[in-house]
This record gives sequence, structure tokens and C-alpha cells, in this order.
Amino acid sequence: MNLHDEMIEMGNKAVHASRELAKLSSKKKNAILEAMADEIAAQKETIQAANARDLSAGREAGLSSAMLDRLTLTDARIDNMIKGLLDVAVLKDPVGTDLSHWNRPNGLQITKVRVPIGVIAIIYESRPNVTADAASLCFKTANAVILRGGKEAVYSNAAIAKALCEGGAKKGMPENAIQLVETTDRDAVRELCQMVGKIDLIMPRGGESLIQAVTEMARVPVIKHYNGICHTFVDAKADINMALAIAENAKCQRPGVCNAMETLLVHKDIAKEFLPCMIARFKELGVELRGDEATQKFDADIKRATEEDWYAEYLDMILAVRIVDDVQAAIDHINTYGSKHSDAIVTADEKAAKQFLEQIDSATVYVNASTRFTDGAEFGMGAEIGISTDKLHARGPMGLEELTTYKYVISGSGQIRT
Repeated sequence: MNLHDEMIEMGNKAVHASRELAKLSSKKKNAILEAMADEIAAQKETIQAANARDLSAGREAGLSSAMLDRLTLTDARIDNMIKGLLDVAVLKDPVGTDLSHWNRPNGLQITKVRVPIGVIAIIYESRPNVTADAASLCFKTANAVILRGGKEAVYSNAAIAKALCEGGAKKGMPENAIQLVETTDRDAVRELCQMVGKIDLIMPRGGESLIQAVTEMARVPVIKHYNGICHTFVDAKADINMALAIAENAKCQRPGVCNAMETLLVHKDIAKEFLPCMIARFKELGVELRGDEATQKFDADIKRATEEDWYAEYLDMILAVRIVDDVQAAIDHINTYGSKHSDAIVTADEKAAKQFLEQIDSATVYVNASTRFTDGAEFGMGAEIGISTDKLHARGPMGLEELTTYKYVISGSGQIRT
């Protein structure tokens, strides 16, 4: 069987599975999720052995430290994977809930009901934990899922998917509810993107080149985010210690992820007090700084930032720094160079905070908190399937509700239209 036929068969199986999933009660789905979590725990050593194979191959291939970090399944990350499955199990099932209800003068009763999307394809890179996160959220919302991870995590993804399917099967999960595309042939992505009638939604998670390629090839709907160019703006009335802690966390806690800060903006009136402390702290932590001319005056080691730096998603220990005149200048910079992902202001000025929140056109905006909180688990959604910077259907961290659509249910008593 050629690749095209294999993918079509996978799509057909997913469509059938989605119909079986729609029959499951919330209680049944939760029991299956718990069984998946148990199986991940039981197969932890097998999963880590598979991950070690991927890491070894990644080092030989010259993957960056950021990519290797994303790929690594530590004990803590596997424990978080298990916790994510259990967290999703206890979340309220959105499927079947009434969004609104009204009666028409002719007696028709109309209800807007939340329902599954159907079949969702997830195309992702590096992070093998996405396999469990995506599968759990799709399953809870009765969506069949087709997973296609990157070649750098091929063994890890296969081991996780196997554990999920074996665990779920023990409690009656419909066959083919979770499928993994095991081939590393890039044409498999093209096939997924063009499976009209089989796949209802595609979500790419990875670098800009992957997302761009999927968007250009797709004949089915795509939800995406191209970049995570996140900003922190330290306002004139910021608490210095708070600003230092937030900026350090946003950049350094895990620099290789999409919600890490890439550009730091500093109000000119606080720069003399704030920047020397911030520069010293970042230098101690090994962060390379690239600043505008005004920022360079604070330290001779700061490289001159180019226009490209303001658009850069480094995913590494590199930070662009700019001194701005006021809140509006910071807003203008973010709306010009940002990616509509996550942006923060540190300030004690309620007026400045309100202005920032109202005018920043991003999926998530923060006052006095790190952008690193843009995450489904941190938002109380359990796991997340991705972060959308689109504006239609879903925006920001995508949890259970974002993986549903709705239909109208109309009840009558013999009405006919005249």
C-alpha cells in the first residue's frame, strides 16, 4: 500500500472512531483517561529508554541545546504528563452542554449545544509530551486524533502513543481513537493537510517554517501560531524587585519555549535605576544582550540590536532590550514587532496598566506577572493542545472548550414554514 492509501485508510479509521467516541459518557471517558495515566506510569522506563535513543540521535545530528531540552523526558516531565492526563479526567466535560436556549413565537424551541469537532490532526515537533497532552484533550472532547510528531522524537512518540492506546483499551477506548503517523516521510504531512472529508481541523505545533508549510499546503482548516515573540515592559512606576524577578523568570526559567520573553522594554524614567541591576543579573545567568543605542550606554558588552532582533524569536539565552519614552511607545513597539502571543507590563500605575491591556493586540496580556504562565495547565485547563494566535474560533491556550464546536437543536410540535 502506498503512502497516500495508508493515510486515507488512517483517516477513514479516525472518522469511524469519532462516531464511536460520541457515544461515550463522561464517566467512561474519565475512566479511560485514568487508565492511560496508569499505563504511562507503568511504562515509564520503556518511554525513557525510547527517549534516550532520540536524544542520542539528536546529539549526533547537531540539534541545538534548546531543541534537546524540548526533546528530553525527565522524571518530572513524565510525572507532569501523568498529572496532565489525570487533570483532564477531572475537568468538566464540555461536550453536550447547552450554550444558550430560546423559544420562538411559533413555538419552536432552539438550543445551541456544544459538540466535538470530529477528527483533529496534530503536527508537532520536538516535545514528545505533546503526544499525551493532545491525545488526552482530544479524547475528553470525543475527537479522534491523528498525531504526527517530528523525526527527532520518533521513538519517544511511539512509546507514549503505545502506552496511551494500551491503557485506554483496557477500559474500552474505541479502536483508532488515537493514531500516530509513524513514518518520517514528509509527504505524510502533505497528505494530512489535504484529507478533506476525513480531517476537520489541523493544528501545527513547532517552528515558523513548519507552520508556514502546513498553512500553505492545507485544504482543511488550520489553527496556528507562527511565533512567540513575547515582551515585558517595565514601566516608570514598576516595583524594581518585582520587575527583576519577572524579567528573569520570563527569559531564563525555560528559554526554549514559545511563552519566554524575547524583548525587554524599559521606560526611560526607570532605566538608570533598573537596567544596571538587570544587566548584571542577566550577565551572571549567561544571557546575551542586544540593545538599542540608549541601552548600550549602560554596558559595553551589549551588542547593538538590529531591526531583525526586534522580530526575533531566539528560543535561547539571548534578549533584545530597548528603552522607550512612555507606555504608548511600548504599546506601539509590541503591536509592530510582536506575534500576538503573550505580553506583560510591570507597573504600579493602574492607568498605565489599563492602557496596556486595552491596546495590546495579543492573545494573552499580563499585569505584574511573567509571560511564562501562558499555558493550559497554568490556566487551569489541565493539559493544552497548543496556543493559538489566530482570532477565529480559538485564541490563546487551547483547552477542552476550544476543541469543540456547536450545533443547533430545534424542537417543534409540527410547525411548518409558510
